[in-house]
Parts: sequence; structure tokens; C-alpha cells
Amino acid sequence: MQLETFLFPVAIIAIFYFLIIMPQQRQAKAHKQMLSELKKGDKVITSGGLVGEVTNVDENFIKIKLSDDVIVKIVREYILKRVDE
Repeated sequence: MQLETFLFPVAIIAIFYFLIIMPQQRQAKAHKQMLSELKKGDKVITSGGLVGEVTNVDENFIKIKLSDDVIVKIVREYILKRVDE
């Protein structure tokens, strides 16, 4: 009886870890790797929904060319993904 009482919370914690925490950690690691691999010429989507081409990569900021006349400087972490055409 006491063993079952102890195993139930352990099982719930294990399920919670494998279904929620572990996939989140994998996704964060993949996003961090993608940010570190960004280079000039990559097409990206920002968290605001802007699509542009990387023109300059800094340590904390990235400059993105949205059109011929518009270049914006955004924080690196706000890049959602790279667009592969």
C-alpha cells in the first residue's frame, strides 16, 4: 500500500518530464543553435511576423533588410526561424 502511494507521484513526475519539459529543452537547444548559425544572406521570420534577409549579425542584434530601403535592427532572440526556399 505504501509503495503504491509513493510510486504514483513518481510516475506523474516522470510523465510530466518526458511529455513537457524534455521536448521544450530540445526546442530551445535547436533555436539557440539556429541563432548561432545565422549569417548574412539568410532569410528569416521574426516573432512579429516580419520576413527579411539578414544583412549584419552582431553579438546581441541582427540587422534585417525588409525591402530595398528598409533595414531594421532587432534583438537576436526575436528571430523565430530561418526560411529555406
